[in-house]
Amino acid sequence: MRVLLVNMPWSPIDLPSLALGILKRSIDERVPEAQAEVLHANLEFTDWITGRTEFTADDYEYYALSSYFMGCGDWVFSSALYDDPEWKEDEFTRVMSSRLRKSRMRMTKELHHQVPQFVEDIARRVVDHAPDVVGFTSTFQQNTAALAAAKHVKRLAPHIVTVMGGANCDAEQGAAVHRNFPFVDHVIRGEGETAFPQLVTALAEGQTDLSTIPGLCHRTTDGTSVVNAMATTPLPPAHILPPDYTGYFECLASSVARNWVEPKLVVEGARGCWWGEKHHCTFCGLNGSFMQFRSKNPDVFYEEIMDLARRHRVLDMYVVDNILDMGYLNTVLPRIIDSGYDLRLHIEIKANMRRSQLQTLSDAGLIYVQPGIESLNNRVLDLMDKGVSGCQNVRMLRDGAETGLSVSWNYLHGFPGESAEDYAPIIEQIPALEHLDPPVDMSARIAIERFSPYFNRPELGFTGLKPEAHYRFTYDLPEQELHDLAYVFEAPARGIGEPTVTALNDALAGWKKHHVDARLTHADLGDRIVLVSRRRRFSWRAMELTDPYEVALFRLLDQPHAPAALARKAAARTAGDARDQDEVQHILDRWTALGVLFTDGGQYVHIAPAAVNEDLLRLDFMRHLHTAEAFTTPESGTSDDGRPPTALQSAQPSLTV
Repeated sequence: MRVLLVNMPWSPIDLPSLALGILKRSIDERVPEAQAEVLHANLEFTDWITGRTEFTADDYEYYALSSYFMGCGDWVFSSALYDDPEWKEDEFTRVMSSRLRKSRMRMTKELHHQVPQFVEDIARRVVDHAPDVVGFTSTFQQNTAALAAAKHVKRLAPHIVTVMGGANCDAEQGAAVHRNFPFVDHVIRGEGETAFPQLVTALAEGQTDLSTIPGLCHRTTDGTSVVNAMATTPLPPAHILPPDYTGYFECLASSVARNWVEPKLVVEGARGCWWGEKHHCTFCGLNGSFMQFRSKNPDVFYEEIMDLARRHRVLDMYVVDNILDMGYLNTVLPRIIDSGYDLRLHIEIKANMRRSQLQTLSDAGLIYVQPGIESLNNRVLDLMDKGVSGCQNVRMLRDGAETGLSVSWNYLHGFPGESAEDYAPIIEQIPALEHLDPPVDMSARIAIERFSPYFNRPELGFTGLKPEAHYRFTYDLPEQELHDLAYVFEAPARGIGEPTVTALNDALAGWKKHHVDARLTHADLGDRIVLVSRRRRFSWRAMELTDPYEVALFRLLDQPHAPAALARKAAARTAGDARDQDEVQHILDRWTALGVLFTDGGQYVHIAPAAVNEDLLRLDFMRHLHTAEAFTTPESGTSDDGRPPTALQSAQPSLTV
């Protein structure tokens, strides 16, 4: 039994397909007399299209990732799916002309005209392999490309069994694919590493009863679609095989794509989300049918990582887990640190991790983390059911900078119940944060995703959901079928209006523009704390805290605190130097005005990462000191309560460089 697994555009070209890598190993190890190969059609497409257009790496990334919520990548291949190079071009133009630049519109239409020939070529390649079964994975914007290729394969060789699976085939989506596209013989819904080998085994043995394969869509002799019930429990982690990436790196080495990307390995330690099991974030549909968190044995996962690194001689790895198994901090990661391998890992984490935990991530090579920040305001975060506060998210950005982690995050808006008042104080404080990692893009209104609480629970604020417009100019299907096929849905705008969105995005644009040149650090020298700043909205350049009470207060602000708790704890740390809450509030207000603190929801946290090299910071501070006036307020040499002022007591200190 020969099995060919096909990875169509727009699968990322810098990563091998984890899904097909696992399925290849599943077939090779679990189906007697069967052998699986992978056809990297996404890489072949880069060579094919660059020989015909001015297509670039940025173009591929746009259609693979950036345009997902507009559906441009899927529309490109709809021309091949429906055998019409001008398929719904007028409708596409009418809907998208206000959303796409002229150059992007021109490239999209050109690709739309060109790709039918590519799909025909790939279909012939598939047939020339003479497989018994051809499997297409479909995730993100692969759906029309995979469907089109399956259609052309079936047209050329009706005897080849066509199968589809992947995230776009989960639950009712997979049933809709099978029901509406008869050239797809079978659809695997849910986790495929058990169901797909069972299907291949049944086909090899000539079995006709496929009713016991969980989640499978198949057809009766008269062509009627039959949908088996999905598995009721997720696959145990011990049954999740490591991927086999044979062929990907060889294919990349001979492709023009080798000049575009630095390849990475894809590894998987866990599935599901342990936070989502308790509190499903209202906008998140990532885990599909199975939210239950389960992770591989630490020894198994570590050996998989090391084996892949040794086998492919690649140190960059993308960990696809929706959330880090916290147990790996004490098991897998210390072994990676001790391994001698200079791994560079990318992973998603929870934003409330402690600095020591972040340091472990950094030491293990996790240079890029995605903590799911999404907002810096308590009320909005509560509406998301995120389980973190705005101050905790800012602390994450600060500690990420301090431990050398690049923090990737998005700013979202559009939540039912949010208001302009939730955003105004955040917008005002954004210039103080410019030294920390900004969001990857401007704030985006949330999309309503299948499997999310917003999709499943209309009482949360979204009713009358319809498939996004791009499904209508991509597929020739009635509305109800589109509803079952779609992953992203239209909904009336909720939350803040455009004036607030504009103000937020203007602030975020300034953050992104000035981030590289911005700086704020602190050095704790025992009896004093030194801060150095270079941010466009703040004139001061260096400051020193010498008052023992304020030194204690600053140290407490390493973690978010309310003023009452700060007053109580600071008194305990300074041998009874008790100051009332109003005095503490006065200090907090001054420090906030100087851009040293962030405040939200009645809490405060300092935003100055510790200096990497305190000796260098001391020299830097002394340079500022010798070129500046003494630390005094502009008005006088004493503070309001009679004590000598520290630099941080002045909102407009005289110290400049």
